[in-house]
Amino acid sequence: MFTIEHDFDATVITLVDEGAPYLQEDVIVNAFDDCVTITQFDARLNETRTITLSLSQVRDLGAALDLPEGSYQLSKPDGTAR
Repeated sequence: MFTIEHDFDATVITLVDEGAPYLQEDVIVNAFDDCVTITQFDARLNETRTITLSLSQVRDLGAALDLPEGSYQLSKPDGTAR
């Protein structure tokens, strides 16, 4: 399950794990104009962890989900590999 909310400065996507008996904490994705942050609570450390991706890293990640093993460099804004 997931939710999508449009805030003033970001689109916020929350991913809720509805899987097996051991569920992971919710993942919150904030999409800003210049970056994307991914946040998840770490119960082992009792703290929230956040990583920040540039928009080009997000583009590369999206392309990587559909490509076989290998090394790639995207050259076009539409995400096609060369």
